[in-house]
Amino acid sequence: MLPLSPAAIVAALNALPPDVVWLMMAAASFGAVLAMLAAFGRTGLVVFIAVAVIAANLQVLKVVPFVLLPGPVAEGTVVFAATYLATDILAEHYGPAAARQAVWLGFAAHLIMTVLMLLALGYRPLDAATAGEGLAWALPFHDHLAALFTPAPALFVAGMTSYLVSQLIDIRIFTALGIATAGRALWLRNTASTAVSALIDSVLFSTLAFVVFAENPVPWDVLWRTYILGTWLVRLGLAVADTPAMYLAGRLVPEKR
Repeated sequence: MLPLSPAAIVAALNALPPDVVWLMMAAASFGAVLAMLAAFGRTGLVVFIAVAVIAANLQVLKVVPFVLLPGPVAEGTVVFAATYLATDILAEHYGPAAARQAVWLGFAAHLIMTVLMLLALGYRPLDAATAGEGLAWALPFHDHLAALFTPAPALFVAGMTSYLVSQLIDIRIFTALGIATAGRALWLRNTASTAVSALIDSVLFSTLAFVVFAENPVPWDVLWRTYILGTWLVRLGLAVADTPAMYLAGRLVPEKR
């Protein structure tokens, strides 16, 4: 096996404390936002949002315990939080209409991905007799894909409801604070808008996905500690941490260089 194979990288990351991997995820997510902005401008941010929405809705299936949090936290938090950074940058430098369009394009991307994967799962799975030795490697992958995308319809409704509501509220708050501060206090506009919208998203998504649409609803105390409070605290910290990226973005906007 190659030393830099995906399996080797995953094994090396598994050996690290989850909090270290979390920092790496944050650096990669926020760095990707800035890199896409610098390289492609508005289009780059729209593409990032589409990719991040899909990735976050897959990552949410994995729950991870962290040292500094009261309970395990569903993944996807960091990647999804980066979409708020991207929409705030769009609202700041390209206007709220551009930010709203990016939110709807993210919704469309996840809808298309969900439909296409459900149709792919609709093909009858390959059996061992048909596969023979040459295609034996493909036999497990139907179940692997089903494990990821079978819950997609319920998660799609929960995720996209909370995504649309929270993102559109984030843009509205960010824009309103921009008017109230005459375009100043970027740190306040970024942090306050994300803090409020992230709480709305955590409450809506967690309640819909893990109680309303769940076959086995999680207890309310677990819902509050693990899926709402834990997730929101992470995203609140990320809202503060991504403020330097908001200021740096002003130097990276291609149209202003």
